[in-house]
Amino acid sequence: MALDGTGDTSLLLGSEDVPPVFEGNSAGRSPFLLTSDHYGRRIPRSLGDLGLPAGELTRHIAWDPGIAGVADALSKDIDAHLIAQRYSRLVIDCNRPPGAPSSIPRISEATVIPGNEGIARDAAQARREAIFEPYHRRIAEVIDRRLCDGVPTVLVSLHSFTPVYAGIARPWHIGTLYHRDSRLPPLLLKWLRAEPDLVVGDNEPYAVSDETDYTIPVHGEARGLMNTGIEIRQDLIADPAGQRQWADRLARIFGEIETELRAQRML
Repeated sequence: MALDGTGDTSLLLGSEDVPPVFEGNSAGRSPFLLTSDHYGRRIPRSLGDLGLPAGELTRHIAWDPGIAGVADALSKDIDAHLIAQRYSRLVIDCNRPPGAPSSIPRISEATVIPGNEGIARDAAQARREAIFEPYHRRIAEVIDRRLCDGVPTVLVSLHSFTPVYAGIARPWHIGTLYHRDSRLPPLLLKWLRAEPDLVVGDNEPYAVSDETDYTIPVHGEARGLMNTGIEIRQDLIADPAGQRQWADRLARIFGEIETELRAQRML
């Protein structure tokens, strides 16, 4: 397939490509349902390297470094179902509304993405059908099943962020991201701020909105589920030891939150 995305779009994912959706601990009994939109950085073989050098594909523009290790460990620690997306956000961003300019970015930060320039409408649709839709369909199926079975469900979307953006250092170690839910984010902020060594962002370094996000607005807010996004600074989870430490910390905090929610009969 050519870099501009023309050609046989039905073959976007071939037999050598992995499925887009990864699930961990699918029988988990925790009320927390974990998602990770930028878990992986794979690119379909048919798209080559999107015209980028290898070093660009390890940066934040391609995925959320470190979050996969945190998500995997946290899922096991709190016995939570994890649903994650294996393909790079440069192929299609699974936390952007389809059709938004950042859904299939032509430029990410200051980097031009040659394989996304001049992409044809049918090629963009092929990416959506092969990667975006299966991921969100699976999240919806799991939530549907849990609600049908009367299983309490709290949506937590896991991300990581760069220590420096546009030359400006970011002081936060972790941030909560939310929009309409006034139940879970205050609890999470309370318990995070009880940690004496943390600088905690309240809707920092990002905030959730209908225009810039998809997972929380569609799967959390539209269903009335308690929800939050979590952003962890990437230098803190750059290696397995850091990922393990943050999974342990979050597992302890989510245990406290679950106890509090059950005491208040919110679960």
